[in-house]
Amino acid sequence: MTRKRRPPIAPEDFRAAGGLLDRRIFLAGGLAAGTLSSSSAGAEPLSVAPWMKTPGSPFTPYGQPSRFEDKVVRVWTNPPNAPGTGAARTPLHVLNGTITPNGLHFERSHSGIPDVDPDAHRLVIHGLVRRPLVFTMEMLARYPMESRIAFIECGGNGGSLYQKDPAQLNCQGLHGLVSCAEWTGVKLSTLLDEAGMEPSAKWMLAEGADASGMSRSVPLVKAMDDALIALYQNGERVRPSNGYPLRLLLPGYEGNMQVKWLRRVKLTEEPTMTKDETSKYTILTPDGKSLQFVFPIEAKSLITQPSPGLTMKGPGLYEISGLAWSGYGKIAQVDVSADGGKTWAPAALQQPVLPMALTRFRMPWRWNGGPAVLQSRATDETGYVQPTRAELIAKRGGKTIYHFNGINSWGVDESGEIKHVYA
Repeated sequence: MTRKRRPPIAPEDFRAAGGLLDRRIFLAGGLAAGTLSSSSAGAEPLSVAPWMKTPGSPFTPYGQPSRFEDKVVRVWTNPPNAPGTGAARTPLHVLNGTITPNGLHFERSHSGIPDVDPDAHRLVIHGLVRRPLVFTMEMLARYPMESRIAFIECGGNGGSLYQKDPAQLNCQGLHGLVSCAEWTGVKLSTLLDEAGMEPSAKWMLAEGADASGMSRSVPLVKAMDDALIALYQNGERVRPSNGYPLRLLLPGYEGNMQVKWLRRVKLTEEPTMTKDETSKYTILTPDGKSLQFVFPIEAKSLITQPSPGLTMKGPGLYEISGLAWSGYGKIAQVDVSADGGKTWAPAALQQPVLPMALTRFRMPWRWNGGPAVLQSRATDETGYVQPTRAELIAKRGGKTIYHFNGINSWGVDESGEIKHVYA
């Protein structure tokens, strides 16, 4: 049977300058290079590959990626003489979908990963409560559990974009401190209700069991809303680098507050003013004042493909794809530009679109082989619109590294090489 040839793309399919196409164009099919056609007489028959001639490898206790995917790994940085301090970044540019595999979830540690014995670990709830409680892991496992998909982003993710000149790093190096997983555990409100909160309690202190004594103050209203004591990550026990045997999950809040290796929750009247929220994680504004308690992650988006390190192989049809997220709720819209923000077109959002979770967006693009500047701009359900870098710098200055959510720009040259630029 001969497949009907589809008509060429009509001028009305173009939605904006720079070759952006209607987001539904891929549904028509037959547009991408390499589309099969049975009318090609004399085509070479499908060959029998070597791996089809012998039995494959046996089963293993824990599945591993293909050996051909050995470059899909995290990269990390450590200060001198501090092997456990630093961050490992998710390779966003070579992943797809919205869920981050456990072994690629970003990690930020202040004093290495503790080797916590779950049988010896305890979670204590005390302070302004009527009945202090101590939980073993076995006791927590008896409580009703629930799951939710949520992103976690380090407050310093993208911080190098505050600097004067664009850092020549790829998507992973610039923005790899964000990941998304399905987290399963016990609602913190359940445990706090059992402890019985005093009326004067307005805050809580969350403390981890690592050598740095990581601790942060959290508004009690957030703890009673959607906070989770997470025991599982994408169906398996939370990885050690992400807090085994349990961590605090505060959907939409900056990552440092979502304390790993959680050992203590203390209810208080005021913030505790810990070292991790006074010496760090504040935003110094141009007027000399500091924004100390900036908890939610503001709406943000990022094109992951194409991006630096993924050289384009000549003019033709490509898919612009990326991620958007907001600590305020769901992503409502993502617009894409191929001309540095002069014109915009709405991208398609991949379902499901969930609150405080990564959302994948997609946009067809016919690259003509000339220079282009790719950008994305997110709008969340509250109406918050992702600002330009210039707008963000004007508001916050350049003396901070926290909560950068300005529009990111990738410059494409005639050779197909892609670099980080300011537009």
